[in-house]
Amino acid sequence: MPHAPTPAALPKMPWALLAAAALGMFAASSSGTSRAPFLLDMSRDLATSLPLVANLVAGTSIAWGIASLLAGAGSDRWSRRPFLIGGPLGVACCMVMVSLSQSFWAVALWATLGGGCAGAFTGVIMAEASSRVQDRQRGRALGWVMAGQSLTLLVGVPLAAWIGVYIGWRGVNLCVAALALAAAAGLFATTGNPAAGRRGAKGGSASYRAALSGPVLRLLLMGMAERICYALTAVYFATFLQVTYSLSLGAVALPLALFAAGNILGTLAGGQLADRLPNRLFTFAGAMLGSAAMALPLFGYTPGVATSVGLGFGYVFVTSMARPALMASLANVPEAVRGTVLGLNVTAASFGWLGAASLGGWMMAAQGFSGFGPLAALMALAAAGFAVVPLNRRGRGPGAG
Repeated sequence: MPHAPTPAALPKMPWALLAAAALGMFAASSSGTSRAPFLLDMSRDLATSLPLVANLVAGTSIAWGIASLLAGAGSDRWSRRPFLIGGPLGVACCMVMVSLSQSFWAVALWATLGGGCAGAFTGVIMAEASSRVQDRQRGRALGWVMAGQSLTLLVGVPLAAWIGVYIGWRGVNLCVAALALAAAAGLFATTGNPAAGRRGAKGGSASYRAALSGPVLRLLLMGMAERICYALTAVYFATFLQVTYSLSLGAVALPLALFAAGNILGTLAGGQLADRLPNRLFTFAGAMLGSAAMALPLFGYTPGVATSVGLGFGYVFVTSMARPALMASLANVPEAVRGTVLGLNVTAASFGWLGAASLGGWMMAAQGFSGFGPLAALMALAAAGFAVVPLNRRGRGPGAG
Protein backbone atom coordinates (compact mmCIF):
# COMPACT_ATOMS: atom_id res chain seq x y z
CA MET A 1 0.00 0.00 0.00
CA PRO A 2 1.40 3.44 -0.86
CA HIS A 3 2.59 5.44 2.10
CA ALA A 4 -0.06 7.95 3.16
CA PRO A 5 1.05 11.58 3.11
CA THR A 6 1.71 13.21 6.46
CA PRO A 7 -0.75 15.95 7.52
CA ALA A 8 1.95 18.59 6.94
CA ALA A 9 2.39 17.42 3.32
CA LEU A 10 -1.30 17.73 2.47
CA PRO A 11 -2.68 20.90 0.85
CA LYS A 12 -4.85 23.33 2.79
CA MET A 13 -8.48 22.34 3.18
CA PRO A 14 -11.04 24.48 1.24
CA TRP A 15 -12.64 25.81 4.40
CA ALA A 16 -14.83 28.42 2.69
CA LEU A 17 -16.39 25.79 0.44
CA LEU A 18 -16.84 23.39 3.36
CA ALA A 19 -18.55 26.11 5.42
CA ALA A 20 -20.95 26.90 2.56
CA ALA A 21 -21.57 23.19 2.07
CA ALA A 22 -22.30 22.67 5.78
CA LEU A 23 -24.75 25.61 5.72
CA GLY A 24 -26.42 24.10 2.67
CA MET A 25 -26.75 20.73 4.41
CA PHE A 26 -28.17 22.48 7.48
CA ALA A 27 -30.76 24.31 5.37
CA ALA A 28 -31.66 21.20 3.35
CA SER A 29 -32.17 19.10 6.47
CA SER A 30 -34.05 21.90 8.25
CA SER A 31 -36.51 22.11 5.36
CA GLY A 32 -38.06 18.89 6.67
CA THR A 33 -37.10 18.50 10.32
CA SER A 34 -38.07 22.05 11.32
CA ARG A 35 -41.72 20.98 10.93
CA ALA A 36 -41.44 18.56 13.86
CA PRO A 37 -42.44 21.00 16.64
CA PHE A 38 -45.40 22.32 14.64
CA LEU A 39 -47.36 19.23 13.61
CA LEU A 40 -50.30 20.12 15.87
CA ASP A 41 -50.27 23.76 14.78
CA MET A 42 -50.14 22.75 11.12
CA SER A 43 -52.99 20.26 11.47
CA ARG A 44 -55.19 22.93 13.10
CA ASP A 45 -54.21 25.64 10.62
CA LEU A 46 -54.74 23.39 7.60
CA ALA A 47 -57.88 21.72 9.01
CA THR A 48 -56.54 18.21 8.59
CA SER A 49 -55.54 15.26 10.77
CA LEU A 50 -52.29 15.01 12.68
CA PRO A 51 -51.23 11.67 11.09
CA LEU A 52 -51.68 13.17 7.63
CA VAL A 53 -49.42 16.10 8.48
CA ALA A 54 -46.88 13.74 10.06
CA ASN A 55 -46.78 11.69 6.86
CA LEU A 56 -45.36 14.66 4.96
CA VAL A 57 -41.95 13.26 5.87
CA ALA A 58 -42.57 10.12 3.79
CA GLY A 59 -43.21 12.10 0.60
CA THR A 60 -40.19 14.29 1.32
CA SER A 61 -37.92 11.26 1.82
CA ILE A 62 -39.06 9.56 -1.37
CA ALA A 63 -38.59 12.72 -3.43
CA TRP A 64 -35.18 13.28 -1.78
CA GLY A 65 -33.99 9.78 -2.73
CA ILE A 66 -35.23 9.93 -6.33
CA ALA A 67 -33.76 13.40 -6.91
CA SER A 68 -30.38 12.33 -5.53
CA LEU A 69 -30.29 9.39 -7.89
CA LEU A 70 -30.98 11.59 -10.92
CA ALA A 71 -28.91 14.61 -9.88
CA GLY A 72 -25.80 12.54 -9.15
CA ALA A 73 -25.76 11.12 -12.66
CA GLY A 74 -26.68 14.51 -14.14
CA SER A 75 -23.80 16.22 -12.37
CA ASP A 76 -21.37 13.69 -13.84
CA ARG A 77 -22.75 14.15 -17.33
CA TRP A 78 -23.04 17.93 -17.37
CA SER A 79 -21.71 19.92 -14.43
CA ARG A 80 -22.03 20.01 -10.66
CA ARG A 81 -22.43 23.74 -10.28
CA PRO A 82 -26.06 24.03 -11.47
CA PHE A 83 -27.08 21.47 -8.81
CA LEU A 84 -24.90 23.04 -6.11
CA ILE A 85 -26.54 26.44 -6.57
CA GLY A 86 -29.92 25.46 -8.00
CA GLY A 87 -30.69 22.93 -5.27
CA PRO A 88 -30.59 25.44 -2.37
CA LEU A 89 -32.38 28.04 -4.51
CA GLY A 90 -35.12 25.49 -5.17
CA VAL A 91 -35.36 24.71 -1.45
CA ALA A 92 -35.74 28.42 -0.72
CA CYS A 93 -38.53 28.85 -3.28
CA CYS A 94 -40.39 25.78 -2.03
CA MET A 95 -40.18 26.89 1.60
CA VAL A 96 -41.65 30.27 0.65
CA MET A 97 -44.50 28.52 -1.14
CA VAL A 98 -45.09 26.23 1.88
CA SER A 99 -45.41 29.31 4.07
CA LEU A 100 -47.99 30.79 1.69
CA SER A 101 -50.05 27.61 1.15
CA GLN A 102 -53.57 27.56 2.56
CA SER A 103 -54.42 23.86 2.12
CA PHE A 104 -52.78 20.62 3.18
CA TRP A 105 -52.36 19.41 -0.39
CA ALA A 106 -50.60 22.60 -1.41
CA VAL A 107 -48.24 22.20 1.55
CA ALA A 108 -47.69 18.55 0.61
CA LEU A 109 -46.87 19.48 -2.98
CA TRP A 110 -44.33 22.16 -2.10
CA ALA A 111 -42.82 20.17 0.77
CA THR A 112 -42.30 17.20 -1.56
CA LEU A 113 -40.76 19.42 -4.24
CA GLY A 114 -38.55 20.93 -1.52
CA GLY A 115 -37.37 17.45 -0.62
CA GLY A 116 -36.53 16.85 -4.26
CA CYS A 117 -34.51 20.09 -4.43
CA ALA A 118 -32.66 19.11 -1.24
CA GLY A 119 -31.91 15.69 -2.70
CA ALA A 120 -30.60 17.25 -5.88
CA PHE A 121 -28.04 19.09 -3.78
CA THR A 122 -26.86 16.75 -1.03
CA GLY A 123 -25.17 13.99 -3.03
CA VAL A 124 -23.59 16.46 -5.44
CA ILE A 125 -22.05 18.60 -2.68
CA MET A 126 -20.44 15.47 -1.25
CA ALA A 127 -18.93 14.76 -4.66
CA GLU A 128 -17.69 18.34 -5.00
CA ALA A 129 -16.15 18.42 -1.52
CA SER A 130 -14.44 15.08 -2.24
CA SER A 131 -12.99 16.41 -5.48
CA ARG A 132 -11.49 19.49 -3.81
CA VAL A 133 -9.30 17.54 -1.35
CA GLN A 134 -6.78 14.72 -1.39
CA ASP A 135 -7.89 11.17 -0.59
CA ARG A 136 -6.43 11.34 2.95
CA GLN A 137 -8.40 14.53 3.65
CA ARG A 138 -11.80 13.25 2.53
CA GLY A 139 -12.87 11.77 5.84
CA ARG A 140 -12.41 15.09 7.62
CA ALA A 141 -13.87 17.17 4.79
CA LEU A 142 -16.99 15.04 4.51
CA GLY A 143 -17.24 14.88 8.30
CA TRP A 144 -17.49 18.67 8.45
CA VAL A 145 -20.09 18.73 5.66
CA MET A 146 -22.18 16.07 7.40
CA ALA A 147 -21.87 17.96 10.69
CA GLY A 148 -24.01 20.67 9.09
CA GLN A 149 -26.80 18.14 8.74
CA SER A 150 -26.29 16.87 12.30
CA LEU A 151 -26.56 20.41 13.66
CA THR A 152 -30.20 20.42 12.59
CA LEU A 153 -31.07 18.15 15.51
CA LEU A 154 -28.91 20.01 18.02
CA VAL A 155 -29.67 23.59 16.97
CA GLY A 156 -32.18 23.71 14.12
CA VAL A 157 -35.21 22.03 15.69
CA PRO A 158 -34.94 23.74 19.13
CA LEU A 159 -34.31 27.09 17.44
CA ALA A 160 -37.28 26.56 15.13
CA ALA A 161 -39.49 25.81 18.14
CA TRP A 162 -38.31 28.99 19.92
CA ILE A 163 -38.69 31.23 16.87
CA GLY A 164 -42.05 29.65 16.07
CA VAL A 165 -43.48 30.98 19.34
CA TYR A 166 -43.19 34.47 17.84
CA ILE A 167 -43.68 33.97 14.09
CA GLY A 168 -45.47 30.62 13.76
CA TRP A 169 -44.69 27.67 11.52
CA ARG A 170 -45.12 29.74 8.38
CA GLY A 171 -42.50 32.24 9.55
CA VAL A 172 -40.09 29.42 10.38
CA ASN A 173 -40.34 28.22 6.78
CA LEU A 174 -39.35 31.70 5.63
CA CYS A 175 -36.32 31.54 7.93
CA VAL A 176 -35.30 28.23 6.37
CA ALA A 177 -35.68 29.83 2.94
CA ALA A 178 -33.31 32.63 4.00
CA LEU A 179 -30.73 30.06 5.16
CA ALA A 180 -30.99 28.24 1.83
CA LEU A 181 -30.48 31.51 -0.05
CA ALA A 182 -27.38 32.23 2.06
CA ALA A 183 -26.05 28.75 1.26
CA ALA A 184 -26.67 29.28 -2.47
CA ALA A 185 -24.77 32.57 -2.32
CA GLY A 186 -21.88 30.93 -0.48
CA LEU A 187 -21.68 28.09 -2.98
CA PHE A 188 -21.88 30.54 -5.88
CA ALA A 189 -18.87 32.37 -4.43
CA THR A 190 -16.81 29.25 -3.64
CA THR A 191 -17.44 27.08 -6.71
CA GLY A 192 -16.56 29.60 -9.39
CA ASN A 193 -13.33 28.00 -10.57
CA PRO A 194 -13.10 25.38 -13.31
CA ALA A 195 -12.93 22.50 -10.81
CA ALA A 196 -16.57 23.04 -9.97
CA GLY A 197 -17.60 22.72 -13.59
CA ARG A 198 -15.92 19.42 -14.31
CA ARG A 199 -17.68 17.14 -16.68
CA GLY A 200 -17.88 13.51 -15.87
CA ALA A 201 -18.62 10.58 -18.07
CA LYS A 202 -19.93 11.49 -21.49
CA GLY A 203 -23.11 9.59 -22.06
CA GLY A 204 -25.22 9.08 -19.02
CA SER A 205 -26.63 5.71 -20.16
CA ALA A 206 -23.45 3.94 -19.04
CA SER A 207 -23.06 5.98 -15.88
CA TYR A 208 -24.99 3.74 -13.51
CA ARG A 209 -23.26 0.59 -14.78
CA ALA A 210 -19.87 2.21 -14.28
CA ALA A 211 -20.83 3.59 -10.90
CA LEU A 212 -21.90 0.19 -9.55
CA SER A 213 -18.71 -1.59 -10.63
CA GLY A 214 -16.28 -3.04 -8.10
CA PRO A 215 -17.32 -2.92 -4.43
CA VAL A 216 -19.66 0.09 -4.75
CA LEU A 217 -22.86 -1.95 -4.40
CA ARG A 218 -21.48 -3.53 -1.24
CA LEU A 219 -20.62 -0.07 0.13
CA LEU A 220 -24.18 1.07 -0.54
CA LEU A 221 -25.55 -1.93 1.36
CA MET A 222 -23.19 -1.07 4.22
CA GLY A 223 -24.54 2.47 4.21
CA MET A 224 -28.16 1.32 4.19
CA ALA A 225 -27.57 -0.99 7.18
CA GLU A 226 -25.69 1.78 9.04
CA ARG A 227 -28.52 4.25 8.45
CA ILE A 228 -31.05 1.77 9.85
CA CYS A 229 -28.92 1.48 13.01
CA TYR A 230 -28.72 5.26 13.36
CA ALA A 231 -32.32 6.01 12.39
CA LEU A 232 -33.79 3.43 14.78
CA THR A 233 -32.58 5.58 17.66
CA ALA A 234 -32.95 8.97 15.95
CA VAL A 235 -36.63 8.24 15.27
CA TYR A 236 -37.58 6.33 18.43
CA PHE A 237 -35.20 7.44 21.21
CA ALA A 238 -37.53 10.16 22.52
CA THR A 239 -40.48 7.75 22.51
CA PHE A 240 -38.33 5.12 24.24
CA LEU A 241 -37.52 7.57 27.06
CA GLN A 242 -41.15 8.69 27.37
CA VAL A 243 -42.52 5.15 27.50
CA THR A 244 -39.80 3.71 29.74
CA TYR A 245 -39.59 6.54 32.27
CA SER A 246 -42.98 8.31 31.81
CA LEU A 247 -41.25 11.54 30.79
CA SER A 248 -43.08 14.53 29.37
CA LEU A 249 -42.19 15.93 25.96
CA GLY A 250 -40.40 18.86 27.58
CA ALA A 251 -38.32 16.53 29.75
CA VAL A 252 -36.76 14.81 26.73
CA ALA A 253 -35.38 18.05 25.26
CA LEU A 254 -32.02 17.82 27.06
CA PRO A 255 -31.56 14.08 26.34
CA LEU A 256 -32.23 14.74 22.66
CA ALA A 257 -29.70 17.59 22.65
CA LEU A 258 -27.09 15.26 24.16
CA PHE A 259 -28.00 12.64 21.56
CA ALA A 260 -27.46 15.18 18.77
CA ALA A 261 -24.14 16.27 20.32
CA GLY A 262 -22.99 12.65 20.31
CA ASN A 263 -23.86 12.46 16.62
CA ILE A 264 -21.82 15.56 15.76
CA LEU A 265 -18.81 14.57 17.87
CA GLY A 266 -18.86 11.02 16.50
CA THR A 267 -18.98 12.28 12.92
CA LEU A 268 -16.00 14.61 13.46
CA ALA A 269 -14.00 11.93 15.29
CA GLY A 270 -14.84 9.43 12.57
CA GLY A 271 -13.51 11.84 9.94
CA GLN A 272 -10.17 11.98 11.74
CA LEU A 273 -9.95 8.19 11.97
CA ALA A 274 -10.96 7.71 8.33
CA ASP A 275 -7.99 9.83 7.23
CA ARG A 276 -5.43 8.52 9.72
CA LEU A 277 -6.05 4.78 9.93
CA PRO A 278 -4.77 2.66 7.03
CA ASN A 279 -7.97 0.80 6.08
CA ARG A 280 -11.29 2.64 5.99
CA LEU A 281 -13.39 -0.48 5.60
CA PHE A 282 -11.94 -1.92 8.80
CA THR A 283 -12.50 1.45 10.48
CA PHE A 284 -16.15 1.25 9.46
CA ALA A 285 -16.40 -2.36 10.64
CA GLY A 286 -14.88 -1.53 14.01
CA ALA A 287 -17.36 1.30 14.56
CA MET A 288 -20.29 -0.93 13.65
CA LEU A 289 -19.10 -3.68 15.99
CA GLY A 290 -19.01 -1.05 18.73
CA SER A 291 -22.53 -0.01 17.71
CA ALA A 292 -23.75 -3.61 18.01
CA ALA A 293 -22.22 -3.89 21.50
CA MET A 294 -23.86 -0.63 22.62
CA ALA A 295 -27.29 -1.40 21.16
CA LEU A 296 -28.09 -4.27 23.55
CA PRO A 297 -27.68 -2.35 26.84
CA LEU A 298 -29.20 0.81 25.36
CA PHE A 299 -32.64 -0.75 25.08
CA GLY A 300 -32.21 -3.64 27.51
CA TYR A 301 -30.65 -2.02 30.60
CA THR A 302 -32.84 0.70 32.07
CA PRO A 303 -31.95 1.45 35.70
CA GLY A 304 -32.56 5.18 35.31
CA VAL A 305 -32.88 8.11 32.94
CA ALA A 306 -29.25 9.23 33.35
CA THR A 307 -27.95 5.77 32.43
CA SER A 308 -30.17 5.53 29.34
CA VAL A 309 -29.16 9.01 28.19
CA GLY A 310 -25.48 8.17 28.68
CA LEU A 311 -25.92 4.93 26.73
CA GLY A 312 -27.76 6.84 23.99
CA PHE A 313 -24.89 9.33 23.74
CA GLY A 314 -22.36 6.49 23.55
CA TYR A 315 -24.41 4.56 21.00
CA VAL A 316 -24.85 7.42 18.58
CA PHE A 317 -21.22 8.55 19.06
CA VAL A 318 -19.86 5.13 18.09
CA THR A 319 -22.38 4.62 15.27
CA SER A 320 -21.69 8.05 13.77
CA MET A 321 -17.95 7.33 13.65
CA ALA A 322 -18.63 4.85 10.84
CA ARG A 323 -20.20 7.34 8.44
CA PRO A 324 -17.12 9.39 7.33
CA ALA A 325 -15.12 6.22 6.60
CA LEU A 326 -17.97 4.96 4.42
CA MET A 327 -18.37 8.28 2.62
CA ALA A 328 -14.63 8.61 1.97
CA SER A 329 -14.62 5.04 0.62
CA LEU A 330 -17.51 5.82 -1.72
CA ALA A 331 -15.74 8.99 -2.90
CA ASN A 332 -12.64 7.00 -3.84
CA VAL A 333 -13.97 6.27 -7.33
CA PRO A 334 -13.15 7.78 -10.73
CA GLU A 335 -14.08 11.45 -11.08
CA ALA A 336 -16.40 10.62 -13.98
CA VAL A 337 -18.83 8.66 -11.77
CA ARG A 338 -18.29 10.24 -8.34
CA GLY A 339 -21.48 12.28 -8.44
CA THR A 340 -23.50 9.23 -9.47
CA VAL A 341 -22.03 7.10 -6.68
CA LEU A 342 -22.63 9.68 -3.96
CA GLY A 343 -26.12 10.37 -5.29
CA LEU A 344 -26.84 6.64 -5.05
CA ASN A 345 -25.56 6.79 -1.47
CA VAL A 346 -28.16 9.41 -0.54
CA THR A 347 -30.85 7.27 -2.17
CA ALA A 348 -29.67 4.22 -0.21
CA ALA A 349 -29.69 6.30 2.98
CA SER A 350 -33.31 7.32 2.29
CA PHE A 351 -34.25 3.64 2.05
CA GLY A 352 -32.42 3.11 5.34
CA TRP A 353 -34.53 5.78 7.06
CA LEU A 354 -37.75 4.34 5.64
CA GLY A 355 -36.63 0.84 6.65
CA ALA A 356 -35.87 1.99 10.19
CA ALA A 357 -39.29 3.61 10.55
CA SER A 358 -41.03 0.47 9.25
CA LEU A 359 -38.94 -2.05 11.19
CA GLY A 360 -39.17 0.02 14.36
CA GLY A 361 -42.94 0.30 14.09
CA TRP A 362 -43.25 -3.44 13.53
CA MET A 363 -40.91 -4.24 16.42
CA MET A 364 -42.74 -1.89 18.77
CA ALA A 365 -46.04 -3.60 17.97
CA ALA A 366 -44.59 -7.11 18.21
CA GLN A 367 -42.19 -6.99 21.17
CA GLY A 368 -41.93 -3.41 22.38
CA PHE A 369 -38.61 -1.66 22.91
CA SER A 370 -37.03 -4.85 24.26
CA GLY A 371 -36.68 -6.00 20.66
CA PHE A 372 -34.91 -2.84 19.47
CA GLY A 373 -31.52 -3.80 20.90
CA PRO A 374 -31.23 -7.16 19.10
CA LEU A 375 -32.61 -5.62 15.89
CA ALA A 376 -30.10 -2.73 15.91
CA ALA A 377 -27.27 -5.10 16.85
CA LEU A 378 -28.18 -7.47 14.01
CA MET A 379 -28.16 -4.63 11.46
CA ALA A 380 -24.81 -3.35 12.80
CA LEU A 381 -23.28 -6.83 12.52
CA ALA A 382 -24.61 -7.08 8.96
CA ALA A 383 -22.97 -3.74 8.11
CA ALA A 384 -19.67 -4.87 9.64
CA GLY A 385 -19.92 -8.16 7.75
CA PHE A 386 -20.35 -6.39 4.41
CA ALA A 387 -17.25 -4.32 5.23
CA VAL A 388 -14.93 -7.29 5.76
CA VAL A 389 -16.12 -9.41 2.82
CA PRO A 390 -13.12 -9.93 0.49
CA LEU A 391 -12.87 -7.31 -2.24
CA ASN A 392 -13.56 -8.21 -5.81
CA ARG A 393 -11.00 -10.09 -7.84
CA ARG A 394 -9.97 -7.04 -9.84
CA GLY A 395 -8.25 -5.35 -6.90
CA ARG A 396 -8.67 -3.43 -3.74
CA GLY A 397 -11.21 -0.97 -5.10
CA PRO A 398 -12.38 2.12 -3.29
CA GLY A 399 -12.02 2.60 0.37
CA ALA A 400 -9.47 -0.02 1.27
CA GLY A 401 -6.71 2.39 1.97
